[in-house]
Amino acid sequence: MKKILVSLAAAGLVLAGAAAVIAQEQEPAKTEGHSEANPTHFPIKEPKEMSWSFAGPFGTYDKAQLQRGFQVYKEVCSACHSMHMVAFRTLEDLGYNEAQIKSLAAEYTIHDGPNDDGDMFDRPGKPSDYFPSPFPNEQAAAAGNGGAAPPDMSLLAKARGIERGFPQFIFDIFTQYAESGPDYIHSLLTGYDEQPPAGMVIPEGTHYNPYFNAGVSLKMPKPLSDDQVTYSDGSPQTVEQYSRDVSAFLMWAAEPHMEDRKKTGFRVVIFMLLFGGLMYLTKRKVWADVAH
Repeated sequence: MKKILVSLAAAGLVLAGAAAVIAQEQEPAKTEGHSEANPTHFPIKEPKEMSWSFAGPFGTYDKAQLQRGFQVYKEVCSACHSMHMVAFRTLEDLGYNEAQIKSLAAEYTIHDGPNDDGDMFDRPGKPSDYFPSPFPNEQAAAAGNGGAAPPDMSLLAKARGIERGFPQFIFDIFTQYAESGPDYIHSLLTGYDEQPPAGMVIPEGTHYNPYFNAGVSLKMPKPLSDDQVTYSDGSPQTVEQYSRDVSAFLMWAAEPHMEDRKKTGFRVVIFMLLFGGLMYLTKRKVWADVAH
């Protein structure tokens, strides 16, 4: 057994060393021809790592923050972005009661059908409905946004995470870092005021943002401004606060059962430790009188 463990440890060191060599070899290729005015890799700036209440193995969602983030989505983001995989009834997890959810769902118009006559019709939303798109189809969404259809926000916080290279991803395994998506969304929303370097060409009809992961600029204009959304709990009405709140809300939308998953994982770890201890004591008892 000792030889096996030593062999596994040696193999791990070899693999880690090989990964480091590959990373060093790829770095020159990645930065070759790169300049401030002509970047070759994106995002130009790494997203800022923020402090989130849901971070770490014992992290939980801040319901007050989620409600503020939902308000920002409803009043700002929903004008362009859908959330096809989020039902109104799931807002109960944010602290809304049944009456509030029914009232909120009824504010939306749902295209439903066919009815008994075979016709499609519009009706007020119900708690069992999902957040509708503000556009009738993807083509209309693209036409209304300069040729680029706004992405659905249901899983955006999980889909937009920026990969962190070696050796950072090794440390992320131990720190349980899983907030890359919210970090990216927050940095993107707060990065519009930064100015492009001298000599950089920004395509017409786009907006420079050094945190965008697919180019020097994007078609979405700056969506947030100070005092745009009125908070009733006295929280700061700033772009920074709006960005943090809506990023947290989108993390919840993408992973609404995160708290239950962490609780279950913690229980499993405790069970395995107790079970392992009992198995060890049982082994000691069974083999106590056997000569080794």
